[in-house]
Amino acid sequence: MISTNDFRTGLTIEVDGEIYSVVEFMHVKPGKGAAFVRTKLKNRRTGAVIERTFRAGEKVNRAHIEKREMQYLYNDGDNYYFMDTETFDQMSLSKDQLDDAIKYLKDNMNINVLFYQGETIGIELPNSVELKVVETEPGVKGDTATGATKNAVLETGASIQVPLFIEVGDVVRIDTRTGDYIERA
Repeated sequence: MISTNDFRTGLTIEVDGEIYSVVEFMHVKPGKGAAFVRTKLKNRRTGAVIERTFRAGEKVNRAHIEKREMQYLYNDGDNYYFMDTETFDQMSLSKDQLDDAIKYLKDNMNINVLFYQGETIGIELPNSVELKVVETEPGVKGDTATGATKNAVLETGASIQVPLFIEVGDVVRIDTRTGDYIERA
């Protein structure tokens, strides 16, 4: 059991028989009445986000998630195949289970696959990945004091905003949590 006072972003809890991860939380102490915790929770199985309010100090079950390091091998359109780096067992996950992570998966990349009571509930990417730019317009010289950006397509098909000096063939580091450009690698 864990207290709602100990909530933090990314914590995985069990509520009403479902597994949720805490996306946002805010402790509210109104002038009148008891304090409470307002949260946004993401269902780990379906990806749906709900808002839920808990009393301050209320106890909820913590979901113990098992992580196994696996290597991304390939995809056949609908399924993505991974190999356990210790046992060499292979498994597949559907597009729906991977959600937005597809945009950052690169062949032979090591990631963590998340399991809850033997059931696969998703994957956890590294905080940043390095991907090659395959398509972008040439940078326009001129007023760049405003931090101008342009659209770029990466080797995985993801489309992001990058600074004007980035060219085709450059390798850039991307934050997988937000999808933002970090730096040129």
